[in-house]
Amino acid sequence: MKKRILIIYSGGTIGMEPSPNGFIPKPGLLEELMKQYPVFSNRIMPEYEILEMDPLLDSSNMAPADWLSLAHLLQKQYERFDGFVILHGTDTMAYSASALSFLLEGLRKPVILTGSQIPMIEPRNDAMENVVGALLFAANFDIPEVCIHFDNILIRGNRSVKIDCDGFRAFESPNLPPLGEGGIHMRIKDHLIHRPFGEDTGLRIPKQLNSNVTVIWLFPGISAQIIRNALLPPLEGAVIQAFGTGNGPTTNKEFLAALSEATAKGIILIDCTQCHKGTVEFGDYETGSGMAKAGLVNGYDMTPEAALTKLCYLLGKNLPKEEIKKRLQNNLRGELSC
Repeated sequence: MKKRILIIYSGGTIGMEPSPNGFIPKPGLLEELMKQYPVFSNRIMPEYEILEMDPLLDSSNMAPADWLSLAHLLQKQYERFDGFVILHGTDTMAYSASALSFLLEGLRKPVILTGSQIPMIEPRNDAMENVVGALLFAANFDIPEVCIHFDNILIRGNRSVKIDCDGFRAFESPNLPPLGEGGIHMRIKDHLIHRPFGEDTGLRIPKQLNSNVTVIWLFPGISAQIIRNALLPPLEGAVIQAFGTGNGPTTNKEFLAALSEATAKGIILIDCTQCHKGTVEFGDYETGSGMAKAGLVNGYDMTPEAALTKLCYLLGKNLPKEEIKKRLQNNLRGELSC
């Protein structure tokens, strides 16, 4: 029997049309366009249904509440389908893919996000190839995790970053090889797939996310006052994008004092690297040891998108702060190499 795949269109370039103010998503357009392409009714394709979110959103308008809405929508349809393809704008796709990887507790079916750099309505586009590949990966392989399919590569959602706003290879997984590739033959690397442990108890969605978080990008000469201003209530957590292997300025005692004050107040600070590849190693340099002494949590090789959404997810569970710090450093959904 053919697999049944639910396509959830959340908005984004793929289903947009021109307007006086630029491209905007149009309800119903995507389904109309897909009916015009014979490939989507080809015998090798799975059966699929299309469900549109209301309202459709350019992904720059996505917020944590929308991640939860997507998760609940998927949960509602979970038993009816063998896999899911979420069509999403590229601008914040890495954030949504990361958030969904944490929100979809107990996931045992493929959830693959894709979209396009050029709308499907345009004569030259990357939309059809991306959607066809996502549908085939979702229907033909055992991939019980949230992924992104783009330009014939399949990558883990919480390892993804957007690297190009112009080319078709829009996403990359800097610290983990692709899970699959769609050349002449579609293949996955089964040893890289992150599989759930324990008994299948169904798909579960947490009640809430806590979005009282921020990202602070360090730069040479950053002042303690900037740090203090950024970490004012109601903030509860922050991703610190540090230099190199997680380093910060140790000669600026006020800078370190500002971080220490925040952690003493219970604000959780997670140290991630600004570098595209590599991992945080607190012990490599004195400047890294200073960050550890200020109470920062080691983010290892998490992407900033994964670190931020993981922080939202764990803070939303109202766990003790020390437990949150511990889980931030545990590999929950394949977001860490350690």
